Amino acid sequence: MNTPVEKPWILGLTGGIGSGKSAAAQHFIDLGIHVVDADHAARWVVEPGRPALATIAEHFGPGVLQADGTLDRAALRKLIFEVPEQRRWLEALLHPLIAEEIAHHLALAQSPYAILVSPLLIESGQYTMTQRILVIDAPQQLQIERTLQRDQTSEQQVQAILKAQSSREDRVSRADDVVVNDRDLAWLHSEVERLHHFYLTLTGGRS
Repeated sequence: MNTPVEKPWILGLTGGIGSGKSAAAQHFIDLGIHVVDADHAARWVVEPGRPALATIAEHFGPGVLQADGTLDRAALRKLIFEVPEQRRWLEALLHPLIAEEIAHHLALAQSPYAILVSPLLIESGQYTMTQRILVIDAPQQLQIERTLQRDQTSEQQVQAILKAQSSREDRVSRADDVVVNDRDLAWLHSEVERLHHFYLTLTGGRS
């Protein structure tokens, strides 16, 4: 009789905008860990031909679609940032679909543990799919500087995104592991490697 292969446990990886969570996630991938990005799942569920997109267009009108029938994210973002009820409507529609998509992709993992990367891990309730939480944290000023360097965006927009994301304190209070990413990439990589070796010793995400 073959003994069933242990299902990988799930690590939730989160951090505010500009914290370096994507760089950390990429290094876990380089170490052979299966990573599912909630942002990618959120894009997949609104692809043309999938029911969510039709529902969104029906609700917000054709102005949220581009000429080629794909979602005009900028137009939609503007609508939901200005009207909290609309944001809640959209979240109620998409969160369950995104959760299904994530669960499907996590189930494909062959590595000893798998990672769900999500900027809204805590806020969206996605953390309930994970056994352990790693927060990549960075001082707010550094978050703003990094984001302005990376995205062609205004400081005002970065502040709005920071406001929509849960506070650093709240995120860190939920974390099992925290990396304060205020140094260079080489240092971040060494921290990821240190955690990776530790994670390989855990069963079910717990020591």
